Amino acid sequence: MATYFITGIGTGIGKTITSAVLTEKLKADYWKPIQSGDLESSDSLTVKNLISNKKTVIHPESYRLTQPLSPHLSARLDGIEIDLNKIKVPLTENNLIIEGAGGLMVPLNETELIIDLIKKLDAEVILVSQNYLGSINHTLLSINLLKQYGVPVKGIIFNGDENPETERYIRQYAKINKLGHIPNLKLINKEQVAAVGENILI
Repeated sequence: MATYFITGIGTGIGKTITSAVLTEKLKADYWKPIQSGDLESSDSLTVKNLISNKKTVIHPESYRLTQPLSPHLSARLDGIEIDLNKIKVPLTENNLIIEGAGGLMVPLNETELIIDLIKKLDAEVILVSQNYLGSINHTLLSINLLKQYGVPVKGIIFNGDENPETERYIRQYAKINKLGHIPNLKLINKEQVAAVGENILI
């Protein structure tokens, strides 16, 4: 069974829709270790509402923080500190999709970042990118950091509008596999999520 950590080149890049697509395609379990804010419309709830298979288990978050801020600050305002040693991968015999919070350098406490959590969980990364002015830089920086930390990368998924030249450059420079593309969806529902997953190579 495979465990994939879904991270992005920044915030608002499309990690949750990507996680939903992969969860549905693989009929995998889903886990968001840290939810920072939006507890009534959490990413776990979003994924649950976008999948149609009956095999997936949505595992509870390790930390549910009340403020929609960087996790380290949200935790501080909630009067706690995020302890990576208390974040344990759920027991499952199924494939597992783990969704991160923000990008790789998002702080979790005063000394540890999202990438430290990825390293601790020993998961293979799927990087979500989006085409905008500056995204080549952000994507290559993310890939280089993953390499520096020795984190295995399964591949990259582009979310949103396509830009063939941007995608070509990233792939040839970073020597990274493109797993697929998730188009802008005017209507995001279970049927669309399942259909998009058919074109993801994993």
